[in-house]
Amino acid sequence: MKILIIEDEKDLAMSISQFLSEHDFLCEWVSTRESALDKIGIYEYDCILLDLMLPDGNGFDILKAIRSQNKLEGVIIISAKDTLETRIEGLQMGADDFLIKPFHISELMVRIQALIRRRKFSGSNRLVFNEIEVDYFEKLIFVHQKPVDFTKKETDLLFYLISNKNRVLSKNAIAEHLSGDMADMLDNHDFVYAHIKNLKKKLMQAGAGDYIKSVYGLGYKWEYES
Repeated sequence: MKILIIEDEKDLAMSISQFLSEHDFLCEWVSTRESALDKIGIYEYDCILLDLMLPDGNGFDILKAIRSQNKLEGVIIISAKDTLETRIEGLQMGADDFLIKPFHISELMVRIQALIRRRKFSGSNRLVFNEIEVDYFEKLIFVHQKPVDFTKKETDLLFYLISNKNRVLSKNAIAEHLSGDMADMLDNHDFVYAHIKNLKKKLMQAGAGDYIKSVYGLGYKWEYES
C-alpha cells in the first residue's frame, strides 16, 4: 500500500514513515503544498496523510484539489487544530478521517488500515476474486482455499491488478505502484515483466484461471468477463 505523507514537521514525518515502512507500507513524504500538489497530480496513492498547516499554504487547498480531480485516494487529516469547526469542515470537504496531534503512530496505522478496508475490501480484510482470495494485511493468498507462497511484490502486484480489473495498466503505472517515485530513477521497467511472469506462473500452477493479459504496446490488465 502506498502512503503519501504531507507534513512539514520532519521528525514526525520520519517517525510515521519508519513505523509504516516496518509494516510493509510504501511511504513518500513532502513538506509543502506545492510539492504535494505535484505528487498528487502525477502519482496515485492508497492513502494520503494531510497536515493542514503548511509553510506555503493550507492543507484544505490540497484536499480541494484531490476531490476536484475526482481522485480516489483516501485522506486522513492529521492536525493540531483541535476545533469542532475544523473537523467538520475537513470531513465535509471529503476527508475520510481526522486525527488530532499529538497521537500514537500505532493508532494512525490502525486508522489507515480501517480506511483501506472500507475503500478496497468493502469493510473486510480480504479481497475475493473467483477462486483467488487475498488477505493483504497478513500477506496471504489462497487459490481454491489453499495457501500459495508469493513474495511481497507479487502480493502487491496481484492486489493492484485485481482491484483495477478490466483496466489497462501501463508498465510505468505498475512500476510506480511497486517502487514509488523511485521508479522514475530506473533505466527501464523490465522488472515489471519479471514480476508479471512469476505471478502468472504461480497462479496457474495453483489452479487459478489465466486472468493476466498483455495488451500490446500498452501494458497489462486483469481481464474479467462476468
